[in-house]
Amino acid sequence: MTQMLIDFYKAIEDSSAKMLEAAKAEDWDGVMRFEGACAVLIEQLRQRARSEELDAAAKAEKTRIMQRILHNDAQIRYLAEPWLAHFEQRFEGQRQFLH
Repeated sequence: MTQMLIDFYKAIEDSSAKMLEAAKAEDWDGVMRFEGACAVLIEQLRQRARSEELDAAAKAEKTRIMQRILHNDAQIRYLAEPWLAHFEQRFEGQRQFLH
């Protein structure tokens, strides 16, 4: 069972790596697509983690995986900042409507 939980972490890491590659290519639709995949995997992990636990070795592996995910996330945010600034400038001054 421990391996199944780690597999979820690995799949999330893989998706975050794909998000980073998409961000490097300025493929923001791709980033959003992989972000959606991460969200699904995270929810599945949450469900599984309620009934399963990691042993000590798996917890250490989880920590290493989470560090890589956080590193990917930081790089994605760094790459996205100019795009977000452009997006904000584009809509600055336009009235905001809630639908």
